[in-house]
Amino acid sequence: MEKLISLENVSKHFHVGKNRTLVAVNDITLDIYKGETLGVVGESGCGKSTLGRVVMGIYPATKGKMTYNGKVVNIKKTKDRYEYAKKAQIIFQDPYASLNPRMTVGSIIAEGMEIHNMYDKKKRMERVYELLETVGLNKEHANRFPHEFSGGQRQRIGIARALAIEPEFIVCDEPISALDVSIQSQIINLLKEIQEKNGFTYMFIAHDLNIVKYISDRIAVMYLGNLVELASSDEIYEHTLHPYSQALLAAVPIPDPDKEAQKGIKVLEGDVPSPINPKPGCPFANRCSKVMDCCRTESPKLKEVRPGHFVACHLMDQ
Repeated sequence: MEKLISLENVSKHFHVGKNRTLVAVNDITLDIYKGETLGVVGESGCGKSTLGRVVMGIYPATKGKMTYNGKVVNIKKTKDRYEYAKKAQIIFQDPYASLNPRMTVGSIIAEGMEIHNMYDKKKRMERVYELLETVGLNKEHANRFPHEFSGGQRQRIGIARALAIEPEFIVCDEPISALDVSIQSQIINLLKEIQEKNGFTYMFIAHDLNIVKYISDRIAVMYLGNLVELASSDEIYEHTLHPYSQALLAAVPIPDPDKEAQKGIKVLEGDVPSPINPKPGCPFANRCSKVMDCCRTESPKLKEVRPGHFVACHLMDQ
């Protein structure tokens, strides 16, 4: 498959006080291929959304480099950021906070086209109407304001806005977590339908492993800013190797109550370490039931242990 985006040793740090650094994303090397959906999963606070914002170009990376179609992206340069923004868009998690309440739906969707000087005014409105129909809304909705819509409808507006400038890559940052369960499947199916029609590449960030398995071609598992496992969707579910990934999958509920009762879930013990000035060693060491002495002193490197299956765990060396 052809690479679209490549991350090489990318980290994102935030200074939170004197001599205190929060490591939100730590030394991640990752490729995203054209036309695929890469799912990114992990607990809240593991760095999923920060990684998405780095890939999107909202946050500049503290370390490392990112390439798009083989060209290095430097979003600190205004020109590079402007050009990259036309190729990469984002669907935000909260459909209530991500839409400007003072703008009509038509203005919200057309804003990106205006910024990038796409089409004349008449053609823009035609494009707005077309996008509203694409996401299951009516062209009459263009003159309304966000507060007149439900959460699911607002997220459809957010999707239309992301599609407006015809990007190649879209970051979906937990786009259904704020929606009712009855609406979630509609949005997921809409995203899949749009991808099949237009050949978009997605980074789909979520914490619901069932949804991630349904929509993703490959899955990246993150823990405390680190990439701990990466493989195809089927491979992750059938041959999970990292202890943290195993714990995540064990926590996924099964619809059959008898099978659910027989699972015998082992709840993770210990607290998630602080991402501020992290200690050496494996970030999962203090919660892992299979911890070894080397885990407390040496950080494991992500390596391929099966074809296309990468794991960062010292157990793979045994």
